[in-house]
Order: sequence, then structure tokens, then C-alpha cells
Amino acid sequence: MHVFDLLFGKQHSFAERSLYTTIEVGIRYFLFAGIAWFLGYKLFRTRWLHRKIIARFPESAEVRRELGYSLLTLVIFGIMGAATVTASRAGYTQMYWKFSDHSRAWFFASVACAIVVHDTYFYWTHRLMHHRRLFAVFHRVHHLSTNPSPWAAYSFAPAEAVVEAGIFPVVALVMPIHPAAFGLVMLWQIVFNVAGHTGYEFHPRWLMKTPLRFLLNTPTNHVMHHEKMRGNYGLYFNVWDRLMGTNHPEYESRFTEVTSRPIPAARV
Repeated sequence: MHVFDLLFGKQHSFAERSLYTTIEVGIRYFLFAGIAWFLGYKLFRTRWLHRKIIARFPESAEVRRELGYSLLTLVIFGIMGAATVTASRAGYTQMYWKFSDHSRAWFFASVACAIVVHDTYFYWTHRLMHHRRLFAVFHRVHHLSTNPSPWAAYSFAPAEAVVEAGIFPVVALVMPIHPAAFGLVMLWQIVFNVAGHTGYEFHPRWLMKTPLRFLLNTPTNHVMHHEKMRGNYGLYFNVWDRLMGTNHPEYESRFTEVTSRPIPAARV
């Protein structure tokens, strides 16, 4: 039996699909957020401090809050994933299950297309959730993390978790995509999302002197969003923020300041 049939086959109930999806998303989340936490907040806490965008660490209570909401988010993601798979099995989306149904070139092209779709979806839903009539219900919980840790990556109110998980059915509706291809999109997502919430800037200083600054987003960009509450709405790329004029005016100077800090002398 194919691995996707084992996880999401027609023989499974909705509850089983929800459970399997929650476990799968949870393993990925705790693996990458856990690695980031161990490296940035334990092993290299002192050595990397000069690259800490906000030069202090969140309190234990803040981290516990982020973890609590993240656990709730994982359950909601699992339910939304199961709902999308169920709809796909019933023929309501363009998701396909046999690799032979589309070319190998499209398999990889669909990953790239879905990443672009997700970046666009995130930017506009993110801006919408900042509307004063929606913010308290959808986005306030995430902004409780004014100095985020890696565990803030999935620290959402239930309503926002539903919106964030909405990218799965959206992608499955607008393009043919194999579950394995979407899995690669979600692998990209969790790596980029956790990196953006680590609180450390890992890009080189010369980035802002090249055309890459118009394309790539950075942890500084997203941490400033948590810190300032406005501007810097993008996820993977800096394209929509530049097109719409929503980059924070101090973004590039803040990036330069963070990446120009001297490396502390090694202790004897």
C-alpha cells in the first residue's frame, strides 16, 4: 500500500485523518522549532547575542504561552488538513494522488507556484487581520509575542489558525498538486517561519547592497513587525511589502545596524 494511502486513504475516518495530520505537522514543527530553540537559546545563546535583533530574551511565561497556543494550532491544522484531504478524495479539488497523473516537471513547478501563492495569501490575509475590527479576534494572540522565540511560529488564536491553514484548500483548489509536493511546500514554510521567529538575523550584511533585498524577506523584517505592530506584512519574500509601500521605514537601517554589530571577543 502506498504511503499516502496509509496516512490519508479512503479507508480512514475523518477523525483518523485529523489525528495523522496533527501528528505529522507536530513532528515537523517540534523538530525545527526545537532545533532553533536549542541552538539560539541554549547552545549559542552567548556567542550569537550580537545577532539577536532585540538584545534580550523572552520570559519563561511568554515561551509557555507560545507553546500552549502552538499545541492548539497543531490540532486545528490537523482538522483543516483532514477536511482538505476528504474533499480531495471526493473530487472537489485538483489534488492528485498518482505521480504519473502529471509530469515530473510539473511536480516541482507546483511546489514553486504554491510557495508564491502562499506568500501572496499570507500578505493579504495578514494585512486584513490587522484591521481594527478583526485584530482582537484573529491576530492579537500572535502579537503578544513582541520579542518572539521560535515557538511563536505557530502561536495563533484559533481563528487565525484556521486562516493560516486555509492555504492548504486554496492551493488544492487552484492547481493540481500532489500531497508530496505540498509536503515540500510545508517543509519550506516551517523552516522559513521558524527562522523568521528565532529573533536572530542570519543573513549577511551585504544583502541590503544587492538586488536580493527586493526579493528575500529577513528575520529582522518580521521581528520588527512584532515589535512595531505595523508594516512588514510579508512572509517569504519582500515583494508585496515593496510594491504596496508597507515596509517599515527603518527596516533597512535596522538590518544594517544588527548585522554591523561587532562579534564579541572570545572569553578566556
